[in-house]
Amino acid sequence: MTTVDEAIDAGTGHDHWLRIAREIADDLATDAVDREQAGKAPFDEVARLREAGLLTLPAPAGHGAGDAGGADWRTAYAVVRTISAADGAIGYLLGCHYFLSSSARFFAGPALATRVEHESAARQWWWGGGLVSCEPTPRLTPTARGYVLDGRQSCVTGVGIADRLVVRATRSGSGDPLAVLVDPAHPGVVYVDDDTFGQRLAAGGSVEFDSVPVAADDVFGSLSSDEGALPPFAGLAAPTARLVSVQFCLGVAEGLLAEVREYSRVVNSSWQPSAQQPWPGSPSRDPYVLSVYGELTVAARSASALADQAVEALVRGFAHGEDLDDDECAEIAVLASVAESAASRAALEITTRALDVIGARAAFLRHGFDRFWRNARTHTLREPVADRLREVGDYFLNGAHPPFTIPS
Repeated sequence: MTTVDEAIDAGTGHDHWLRIAREIADDLATDAVDREQAGKAPFDEVARLREAGLLTLPAPAGHGAGDAGGADWRTAYAVVRTISAADGAIGYLLGCHYFLSSSARFFAGPALATRVEHESAARQWWWGGGLVSCEPTPRLTPTARGYVLDGRQSCVTGVGIADRLVVRATRSGSGDPLAVLVDPAHPGVVYVDDDTFGQRLAAGGSVEFDSVPVAADDVFGSLSSDEGALPPFAGLAAPTARLVSVQFCLGVAEGLLAEVREYSRVVNSSWQPSAQQPWPGSPSRDPYVLSVYGELTVAARSASALADQAVEALVRGFAHGEDLDDDECAEIAVLASVAESAASRAALEITTRALDVIGARAAFLRHGFDRFWRNARTHTLREPVADRLREVGDYFLNGAHPPFTIPS
């Protein structure tokens, strides 16, 4: 496998990092079924990603660790999608790491953001947590030396393996929602495994905080959804996170399509007429099979095209920097919601209907086809399509800007 030093020596362009991602994906695919069924914390998988230099891709270049950063979000999203096709939980874990490790850019001042990103890159931190709004929210109480954090945060990712957490907290007294950086090594931080039926390798669940000290510099800034509370650039945090969800959904959908296509070809090569087959003729010529594969290909490619539009809009938004205005931010957010709606629907349709063309043998555990559906369904339960469609409809009909919400 290519190491980070070899990767840097070879150059850090988009094609290069995508090739590295494919190598990692091929490696993960060899034992994806066994690892998913074992459900162990993904320390080894994270070590593979770290060794390949993929942890610091979206960080600004020049922050140490061999300067492996500096890639734009096009590259980071392509890597997430590639990894997700082989192992959805690990792909989503990586995408959340990219967003959370970049959170200081959105919510903290420039000097603090630079310091945090430099330290993260130099120490190769893995980031976990979540900024989703859910009740109750942990409470941040001022003290003489900074703050203490108490309470419970649900819907967090990577918390079981993270070097640093970013969580949502409410400041005592004012009730302001804030993004807070936490060291999970403190004994007051307790990880609670919620034992979901999918995303079993995402090290997710809930986290409890018991008088955990937080330095003043570890409070990044506001997460308020009040109109005008955040500058437009900070508002890009929401579509940035939503496009992680999009790439995960597309990766899972494309990964299953690739596996069932290969399975169908193998079956076709040794096919003999049998009453047990769910089709009347050769699988590769059966009209029903061909129609289903055609429909699912259209769903995947349509969602992919919408995702590309949203990513390009986001990259342009980043290029505008502080000159970005509210209307431009709203348009980017809507495009991300459109893409997420399409990708979520495609993932659910593909991970369900692709198994229909295989028939009863799709249920055999040794194939592991079910993991694609379970990963997709677990994720989409947390991010209902109806919420995104309502935002898109309100924007289309009334010109209403989407509320600032960050997905889990």
